[in-house]
Amino acid sequence: MPGFRKGKVPRQIFNQRFGEEALYQDALDILLPEVYTQAVEEAGIDPVDTPQVNIDSMEKGENWKLSAEVTVKPEVKLGDYKGLEVAKQDSELTDAEVDEEIKSLTERQADLVVKEEEPAANGDTVVIDFEGFKDNEPFEGGQADNYSLELGSGQFIPGFEEQLVGAKAGEEKEINITFPEEYHAADLAGQPAVFKVKVHEIKTKEVPELDDELAKDIDSEVETVAELKEKVTKRLKEAKEDSASQAKQDEVIEKAVENAEVEIPHAMIHHEADHLMGHFTQDLQAQGLTPELYYQFTGQTEEQMHDQMEKDAEKRVKMNLVLEAIAEAENIEPDEAAVDEEVSALAEKYGMEKDAVRQALGDLSELKSDLKIRKAIDLLVDSAVEK
Repeated sequence: MPGFRKGKVPRQIFNQRFGEEALYQDALDILLPEVYTQAVEEAGIDPVDTPQVNIDSMEKGENWKLSAEVTVKPEVKLGDYKGLEVAKQDSELTDAEVDEEIKSLTERQADLVVKEEEPAANGDTVVIDFEGFKDNEPFEGGQADNYSLELGSGQFIPGFEEQLVGAKAGEEKEINITFPEEYHAADLAGQPAVFKVKVHEIKTKEVPELDDELAKDIDSEVETVAELKEKVTKRLKEAKEDSASQAKQDEVIEKAVENAEVEIPHAMIHHEADHLMGHFTQDLQAQGLTPELYYQFTGQTEEQMHDQMEKDAEKRVKMNLVLEAIAEAENIEPDEAAVDEEVSALAEKYGMEKDAVRQALGDLSELKSDLKIRKAIDLLVDSAVEK
């Protein structure tokens, strides 16, 4: 105020000019977080959304009265979750599977050799120019020169690659296709089109014979074909056992969740969808894409993507609620040794000191919650009956 230094206006003068009520909102902003937290603790509830706060009275000289409406975590009515029957998973590794993997690794070392006279076959790579037409008019994105396409790879629209089988170098062809109904470009989805194609070159794979030298090219850590097969066998066996274990875990969790009853507030689903959208955006950026480019390419909007995410979000929220309820029902609580072991694992993973990890995690409540969920899953899996 004119005539006073900042912060030095006498209270009486301030009240006369502005009224004490001018400070009420500021005071409420300062007090509300603390009193709301106290009220939540006293009520013994677990909020899952921002509260809707209503001011019942803010009279001068009297206690203020507020009420808050907030969405809380729902109660879960558990069904059967112990001794659930699950399908016995096949984790046996066959010689044929090992041979197929060795063959695949060998084919990756193949050289592409130009076919001079022979026609193109599945597995060959053709170098082509192409241009697409709809209603005799070229369309955007339907043209390329000197494009290398492996026949049978499924890179192009269904029917395109099949019509190039039998073509020869120098040949020109017209390929008739129909775009899939779910094609990303709405103006082409489900529509017939014609591609004019010129075949410049046909290349076929020349697969080398597997010997010790090639084995070393495939994997620099081995010296012989026998060592390569031993390493591949071990890797495939571990992968198959992990896959079988994961399939068993997924099935037993799914059944426990199906047997439970819970009404999930939409706020929880919405928040989880936001979380999934955040991960989705990060994955796009890791691939060098922006969300705007992705939406432009797919013809989707951010709102449509969020709606799709909510379907997965609902399943994830229910699964977490059920697993938390099982942990509570079984009085599962990670001990200090389990917490310390997890902190050590995180420290090793990220190259940090244990104390730094503890400091970064704060009160460790989130880590303990994760450990409780894992122990609940272990209980489900260990009690499951394989049929």
